[in-house]
Amino acid sequence: MPRPIILDCDPGHDDAIALILALACPALELLAVTTSAGNQTPDKTLRNALRLLTYLDRRDIPVAGGAVKPLNRELIIADNVHGESGLDGPQLPEPAFAPQAITAVELMAKTLREANQPVTLVATGPQTNVALLLAGYPELHSKIERIVIMGGAAALGNWTPAAEFNIFVDPEAADMVFKSGIPVVMCGLDVTHQAQIMEEDIERIRVLGNPASQLTAELLDFFMIYHRDPKWGFEGAPLHDPCTIAWLVKPEMFTSRECWVGVETKGEYTQGMTVVDYYQLTGKPANTTVVTDMQREAFVDWMVERLAHYS
Repeated sequence: MPRPIILDCDPGHDDAIALILALACPALELLAVTTSAGNQTPDKTLRNALRLLTYLDRRDIPVAGGAVKPLNRELIIADNVHGESGLDGPQLPEPAFAPQAITAVELMAKTLREANQPVTLVATGPQTNVALLLAGYPELHSKIERIVIMGGAAALGNWTPAAEFNIFVDPEAADMVFKSGIPVVMCGLDVTHQAQIMEEDIERIRVLGNPASQLTAELLDFFMIYHRDPKWGFEGAPLHDPCTIAWLVKPEMFTSRECWVGVETKGEYTQGMTVVDYYQLTGKPANTTVVTDMQREAFVDWMVERLAHYS
């Protein structure tokens, strides 16, 4: 049986590629897509999800917009990375269908309630919607198999010296997720910075010649521009969000360890830092599967194989 998932995202180039890959995996059943503010404003991330599904001819998947800002903080977006639209670069159609007439949290709750087996939540943006779901529907916690997030880091941040963007912009929401008691898988910068796509990898994707591969190549063309800045020290562009989908279907490509993870919500310099207890120094039981390493070549091969599925 395919594993049912809900994708909560803020498209965003790497969110878009995660969505494209999720729909190409027979091992997964995408039940719903929910959006939040993050990479761009909430109206733009919702529009981008609808545009992507229109392009992929998947208007059967329900979509709903959610949190317009973090729980307790002002909105921060990453338009310097993803451009004015949030998906600058490729030409996408206007949405050919409307979002659901309910909020993202209500759609998540409805989907969980109607599912005949536990559902995995995949959160590739700030975790505001997930936190609101957990707080508002405690009776549905048992319907959640696990929460797989792109966020955090055990070492360096990418938005501040200490924090990764998704956790930094709403640390209170992330704190609720890690404390929920539901199994959490953290694909943080430690592993996603290893998931670099090189120019030659983009050409492998482009020559597949189908609409999904062409879109993915064009998304990557634009995504590469930001990551060519020498301050990052990258050879290519790190594909953060697709690591969540790859971990779900090909966990053998990754290395992980069980750790306690806490979120710093009050630090002057460390707001949004994920504190990873590698050496069990806190004495607290593990609450997170922390993904630490990956096989880059296998990851790229898997991406190419999945994108060829659209042919």
